[in-house]
Amino acid sequence: MKLIEMVKGKVVRFEFYKANELFYSTEDGNFIFPVPISEIGNATFLAEDKATLFMRYIRKELAVQAEYKKLKNEGEA
Repeated sequence: MKLIEMVKGKVVRFEFYKANELFYSTEDGNFIFPVPISEIGNATFLAEDKATLFMRYIRKELAVQAEYKKLKNEGEA
């Protein structure tokens, strides 16, 4: 799924906190991504918010997952 399809007109929901990261899920619940506490500063993070505000973190997690798949496929070859 493309980033714009994940965020346009949608919301994210807070799921849990672990190891200095807030974990949110996309509206459909199929994608969970971390938000590092170190990057929050004085911002307020709500239990539910516009997904477009979280594009930065979703994009980072998509890149991490793509790299993981790439390495996994190389290992299987």
